[in-house]
Amino acid sequence: MPGSIESLDTAREVSRWPRRYTVAGLFFLATVLCYLDRVSISVALIPLSADEGYSVAAQGLILSAFFWGYLWPQLAGGWLADRFGGKRVLAFGVAVWSLATFITPAAARSSLALLFAARILLGLGEGVNFPAIHSLTSRWMPTHERARALSLNFSGMYVGTVVALVLSPPIIEVFGWPGLFYLSGLAGVLWVVIWMIKAADRPPRTSAACRSSAGIASETADLAATAIPWRAIAREPAVWAIVLAHFCSNFGFNILLLWMPTYLHHAYGVTVARVGIYSLIPWMAAFAVVNGGGWLADLMRIRGAGVGSTRKMMQSAAFGLGALPLLALPGAGSPAVATGLIALSAAASSLGLSAYGVNHLDVGPAYAGVLMGISNTIATIPGIVGVAVAGFIVQATGSFSAVFFLIAAVYAIGLAGYLAWASGDRRL
Repeated sequence: MPGSIESLDTAREVSRWPRRYTVAGLFFLATVLCYLDRVSISVALIPLSADEGYSVAAQGLILSAFFWGYLWPQLAGGWLADRFGGKRVLAFGVAVWSLATFITPAAARSSLALLFAARILLGLGEGVNFPAIHSLTSRWMPTHERARALSLNFSGMYVGTVVALVLSPPIIEVFGWPGLFYLSGLAGVLWVVIWMIKAADRPPRTSAACRSSAGIASETADLAATAIPWRAIAREPAVWAIVLAHFCSNFGFNILLLWMPTYLHHAYGVTVARVGIYSLIPWMAAFAVVNGGGWLADLMRIRGAGVGSTRKMMQSAAFGLGALPLLALPGAGSPAVATGLIALSAAASSLGLSAYGVNHLDVGPAYAGVLMGISNTIATIPGIVGVAVAGFIVQATGSFSAVFFLIAAVYAIGLAGYLAWASGDRRL
């Protein structure tokens, strides 16, 4: 009896650990590695700069080099994931950035130009991470789980940051700064092997009944972007609301992420051995808040709140509460107070990942990878410009105060634009 066999297969799938949880867990770990490899340089740069005699401005340029590579593959990565599936796209990206991480010590010892090239290669590999994951999420996750699934993935940014900041100082002390890059490069290779065995582009076609029981509609589980409506995308205000919020959020996030160790070291004399301890606190707070925000956003939807209202409320809290501590930061009298204020700002701003960070799937689920590619491409510009400009501002003024005020102003602009243009309806 075919019906009985199908029912038995469905019952078995539902009773065991859902495969979509494994996929979500693995792409969360990819994002952890993504930020581990990205952030390690912010601590390693202190002894590296001492060895090579780099100025503050030169350090800013080194930190920004990553974003020159990160800018370019976003859109292509999103399109390839939407069209052909995200499994191989994500695996390729992790393989490339793990290679770049592994060769960084040799590049740095050879010349500044090769160090720049290695950081650009790292960015090229990492550039496909979020577009591929957005595409995978649109196909694997039911609508009422998407905010929490993507919030879990985004929280990998903070876990990777914390791991980098906690482990970097002792690794540098025992093995020297090159040990950071060798270990994380090897971890990436291990992840690729596991991913290729365990992951898939979408739920198996033979388990349609199980997908239905899990709440995954066939029109999202089997999405395939065959023709991208570029003109409609370019003309859609809701898309530009996402882009603006993403741009403004990344402006603050990248500067705080990459400059915080140097800020604490120069402003308060925090040693390299302790700078990681201080620097991890904001990202631990953000990890807790971003996951709580994802569950809260999904709960609001389940209880009847409109998608657009939910997204706007979360983004308002992110930018509004994220800006206020930065205005008080120049008056901080100790590294503990400064760290607390940065933690408040980082935790609050992470709520935006349950707003603009998920909004791509609301506006155009069939093109989630492409839309993420567009927004993340433009949101990479603050990493190129903002991180480098911060170094020049500090060198010119001798202080980070103007940098913090600038971030707060950018958040205010992002909030105004998102409230005016954002939508929770499917527009594409």
